[in-house]
Amino acid sequence: MNAQTHRIREKLDRREALATPRSRALGQILLCEGCCCGRTDRGFKPVPCDWIEQQWKEEKLNRTVELTISGCLGPCDLANVACVISPQGIQWFGGLQEQWQYGLLLDWAKASRDAGVLLELPAELGRHRFERFAVSEPREQSVCVQSLTPGHREYGNTLCSESGKTKSPMR
Repeated sequence: MNAQTHRIREKLDRREALATPRSRALGQILLCEGCCCGRTDRGFKPVPCDWIEQQWKEEKLNRTVELTISGCLGPCDLANVACVISPQGIQWFGGLQEQWQYGLLLDWAKASRDAGVLLELPAELGRHRFERFAVSEPREQSVCVQSLTPGHREYGNTLCSESGKTKSPMR
């Protein structure tokens, strides 16, 4: 077991929260370089990984916005995918075709570092934004869960009586 693994195990044994200076970053960008993204042999534009990694290192941006070059993030039909993760959520971008678009991410990370907070992503990336996963809507037929009110179960904002009939929520 290496020293890092040993330290982690000790913290877990003491039930301490795992935290490092790296886990204090404001956000993270994942760039896909997987089965399709950046694969010029398959007709896709290159992902400028070497360039952006070098810029990230020179600017010491990983302390603010971590950069991760990843394998396939999917969806492959929107090749050249980037994912921006922040405490506010995850934003997905696809079809990034030009180095200047990756430069926008770089400039955003530098500006966020300088401001000490994550700034709004550049509007120019807006047309590349997509929703990665389908939003599933709860069904009314779903099982109700036990509410704090005796004799009632709650599903979302819908209360169900023991008979299963829907009631308006009490506020």
